[in-house]
Amino acid sequence: MPVDTLDRSRVLSSHFGPLESLLAATGDANLHAWRRANLERFNALGLPTTKDEEFKYFVAPRLNEVKWQLAHGANVYRSHLPKGLISKLETTTLALVNGQIAPELDVLANLPKGVILCGLEEAITNHPELVNQYLGKSATLDGRLGSTNDERFTYLNSAYLADGLFLFVPKSVTLDIPVQLLSVIDAHQGPIAVYPRILIVAEENSEVQIVERHVGINGEYLNVPVTELFVGQGARVEYTRIQTETPEAIHIAGVYASQHGQSVLETHTASFGASASRLDLNIDVLGEYAETWMNGCYVARGEQLVDCHTRLDHRVPNCQSFEVYKGVIDDHGTGVFNGKIFVYEDAQKTDAKQTNQVILLSPTATINTKPQLEIFADDVKCTHGATVGKIRDDALFYMQSRGIPENEARDLLIYAFAAEVIEAIDTPGVTEALEEMLFEKLSK
Repeated sequence: MPVDTLDRSRVLSSHFGPLESLLAATGDANLHAWRRANLERFNALGLPTTKDEEFKYFVAPRLNEVKWQLAHGANVYRSHLPKGLISKLETTTLALVNGQIAPELDVLANLPKGVILCGLEEAITNHPELVNQYLGKSATLDGRLGSTNDERFTYLNSAYLADGLFLFVPKSVTLDIPVQLLSVIDAHQGPIAVYPRILIVAEENSEVQIVERHVGINGEYLNVPVTELFVGQGARVEYTRIQTETPEAIHIAGVYASQHGQSVLETHTASFGASASRLDLNIDVLGEYAETWMNGCYVARGEQLVDCHTRLDHRVPNCQSFEVYKGVIDDHGTGVFNGKIFVYEDAQKTDAKQTNQVILLSPTATINTKPQLEIFADDVKCTHGATVGKIRDDALFYMQSRGIPENEARDLLIYAFAAEVIEAIDTPGVTEALEEMLFEKLSK
């Protein structure tokens, strides 16, 4: 590991001592031991370089150059937030600012009996057995297929776990309105590092729509969020994740879902912000007759880097999965897509489809795409593929000949390209909000 990278890893690690001392008065010994074990695992790997297989295209010089400081709370109010989902969705909302609960941004509706929506620190205190049953259990690739599994930033998040968001939906309960989990970062006082943790549990035969949103307001920061999502037997969960960080931010996220039998899990991700962003979406299918949807849209403009890694583990027979990721890359932007599907030896009758489609809008735009299938069963239907192209001149000419200005025609064609994934979202108000975000992103 280069010396400068090692030094920056030590800077991140140096935050642990003061934080551990601060939390020791209220925390429990097992939680502290777990944090420390994760810090040791991160220290053994350090910050990544392009020599690390899973990060070979993740070029973010500021990650190693900046002396990141551990974040503290900030006073953020609704008027400070950019327009978007918080005003467009009829939801119940729980919010973090710089990784700490922010009641001033909450919009809490009456929830069905047994539903828990609160800060993670509060949940650890008031519902310790429930939290201990799930926290950290899915956020690992240990024991799974694959030789290049790399979870160093998940270890870092776990080491600095202090607060976060917790949603628990009990057996056979349906939430009639979506739940928005909002993480806001304000770095006006200097470059900070933030480690939000979100834990979501949807028990057997429950139904819930979740919108997780990551928003930046000011400054340069490193955001390393981790989300764990448990989908019980027969549950139906729609999970939408939207990232609109500041142009100076670095966003490195891990999402881990454990999906049980006869359940339906729909994931939708939109990555629009940050100077460099990385999303690792991992879904572990553990029960038969499960149905999984993975839809994503990512846009890179200017000098942006947007890196999307997905992983789907089909462990058991008779399951279906459908994955469509679409990218729009302009200017000197760089996109990365690496999608892995593992079909285990026992997972007969698996039906898995994976597609990555990308539009390059300039000759200096770059995409690195690598769809992967690793199949160890012999009775399956699996397909994967990638296409890269540009806007068709004849389509653009046709729209201009109908009186539509070139820039508007171009934006409409790009939206039509992305519509397959954006319009697949059932959560009320989200498709409309994403349409506005996409057009705003393209018009800058």
